[in-house]
Amino acid sequence: MRANWISGILLTTAIAATPALAQETADAVSPEAPTEGQVQGLTDQVIAALEAKANGVPVEAENWMVAAANPLAVEAGARVLRAGGSAADAMVAVQVVLGLVEPQSSGLGGGAFLVWYDAASETLTTLDGRETAPLEATPRLFQDENGEPLKFFDAVVGGLSVGTPGTPALLEEAHRRWGRSPWPSLFVDGIQLADEGFLVSPRLAGLVERDAERLSRFPATAAYFLPDGQPLAQGQRLTNPAYAETLRTLATEGSAGFYGGDIAAGIVNTVRTAPGNPGVLSVTDLALYQVIEREPVCAAYRAYEVCGMGPPSSGALTVGQILGMVQGYDLPAMGPDSPEAWRLIGDASRLAFADRGRYMADSDFVPMPTEGLVDPDYLAQRGSLLSEGGALVDIAPGNPEFDHASNWADDVSLELPSTSHISIVDAYGNVLSMTTTIENGFGSRLMTNGFLLNNELTDFSFRTHSDGVPIANRLEPGKRPRSSMSPTIVLQDGVPVLAIGSPGGSRIIGYVAKSIIAWADWGMNIQEAVMLPHLVNRFGTYDLELDTAAEGHSDALIAMGFEVNPRDLTSGLHAIEIGEVLKGAADHRREGIALGD
Repeated sequence: MRANWISGILLTTAIAATPALAQETADAVSPEAPTEGQVQGLTDQVIAALEAKANGVPVEAENWMVAAANPLAVEAGARVLRAGGSAADAMVAVQVVLGLVEPQSSGLGGGAFLVWYDAASETLTTLDGRETAPLEATPRLFQDENGEPLKFFDAVVGGLSVGTPGTPALLEEAHRRWGRSPWPSLFVDGIQLADEGFLVSPRLAGLVERDAERLSRFPATAAYFLPDGQPLAQGQRLTNPAYAETLRTLATEGSAGFYGGDIAAGIVNTVRTAPGNPGVLSVTDLALYQVIEREPVCAAYRAYEVCGMGPPSSGALTVGQILGMVQGYDLPAMGPDSPEAWRLIGDASRLAFADRGRYMADSDFVPMPTEGLVDPDYLAQRGSLLSEGGALVDIAPGNPEFDHASNWADDVSLELPSTSHISIVDAYGNVLSMTTTIENGFGSRLMTNGFLLNNELTDFSFRTHSDGVPIANRLEPGKRPRSSMSPTIVLQDGVPVLAIGSPGGSRIIGYVAKSIIAWADWGMNIQEAVMLPHLVNRFGTYDLELDTAAEGHSDALIAMGFEVNPRDLTSGLHAIEIGEVLKGAADHRREGIALGD
């Protein structure tokens, strides 16, 4: 494991009595472990959370817990929970601060999936706040005049890739259903930080520097991220008055102030006039947007039910398939150091991704064998293919039970890492797991009203057909693109025992499945499970987390017939184990923490 335990932790945003005071007392630091002088101004609770994360132990609490990707955002949520708010209330506060201090990953210009366990009714609900394709979009939106797919970043950067944002509507819907706190109170931290400024984190500064060329293409984006032509520097104080005004509008008018009026007009104008790559989003698309409640997808694993978001997410289905295929093998006896265990997990993932590529898409537009894909008999049959003893040579989609006669071609659409995840348990026993995104880092690179716009439409297949056979995840007006986001709640005997999720593009699925196996089968506490080095196989090549013990499996995996690729695998897992006490975990690969009381 890397010595860089607190890689990118936002110690620059030390939290004191108020966000403004915190900024005055904090010192900018490197991504290395903090020294005594560098943590002056941090509350004792935040210092303890950082130390727990660095030492590989979970944060414990009795009443409530919040885990997310930035200390300022976590503390905003903690203040809501301390005041008696619900997990839904705290999520709103966390998200609006994340959109300010971690703008490259999520925000008001993007979308999210939310999984909610309601303690009073003992029910599980999932809300789909995924972006939608504009009504003027066509299946050939990302093809050139010859019908060939555009290069990925030619499609991403600019207005063409922007879908109708869903996050503001999701925040409001979650609060309407499960909120306890006054809606305007949930924006206080975000407004204050945007007005008075926050200190740029090491991670944000590094990402701006790496993406400076693309960020420089649009005046509003360049002015914010590249002031005076130079990338934002770590520790630099950054204000965002436009974002503060947007939050004030949301606080007073609700999501109607976002999907209509000046904010909506600004979004549409920014998209349709983007130089070099204008898009087709309209005020009608914004006015028509709706959050959709969907049936949760649950898959059995050992003594647990692993539940999450159904289509258009591929997350719960694919995580459930991986777990279902390896269930017949004695992973607990093998342990995390066994190459054989990773062979089984890797090839189960390849089989699941083959099904994902053929069958999974927005079920409002295409028939999907959702129940068949996680049917225990089907997964046992697919899992029997793993008994051959070496890396599978031929990987193909299976034939799950399907109540529609359909023929789909395989999709190979690209989904790059970004995104953020929030896990919360409140004092009332409610559990929230939400993954939120603007897709690629910095999304479309278009900025308006103080926030970045998504590039979510590039999660659709750029092709419509393959050898004359339609692709399920092709782009269609009003459709929601397939996603790998995997917000998950694990139940035992109908009671939540774990909330977990991660960013990371299509590798999210592997990160979440690995962490559940480590926790459920290998006896790791949840912080250890989150920190376990990543080994991820989606399409044949085994990605091994660089500079970790994962690289030690390289020779054995090669001998089994795998190709391997050591590389950075920057997940952002945030998890809460729920039992006699709450145990919160934050991924050491990013800046987040867990706080509880």
